[in-house]
Amino acid sequence: MNIIDSSGWLEFFSDGPNASFFSGPLQHADDILVPSITIYEVFKVVLRQRNESDALQSIAVMQQGSVADLTANISMLAAKISIDYHLPMADSIILATAWLYKATIWTQDSDFKGIDGVQYIEKNG
Repeated sequence: MNIIDSSGWLEFFSDGPNASFFSGPLQHADDILVPSITIYEVFKVVLRQRNESDALQSIAVMQQGSVADLTANISMLAAKISIDYHLPMADSIILATAWLYKATIWTQDSDFKGIDGVQYIEKNG
């Protein structure tokens, strides 16, 4: 199971320099887990930068994977992770989701750098 964090989805959708890093795991939609917080983050950015139609199209692609709703268990684990790893709320929710589902996170967000179970690539540009 793989989780593409928000920065990865945005990189992929914009065909940025690291898009190919994320295209590998994205070729297998049945193996993609999408934390609901990433839907919020991606929709917000695409809506702000482009328009609602593009934002909705982006989310439709994301929903080809399995969406993981924010549960009480994920929320409590995320709070602990946030304290232990000094992560922002969204990142801690993504990491908690990955841990509970035994998924690998694919990201270019430096907040995840060096955490077990994370495939990290430095952001270009």
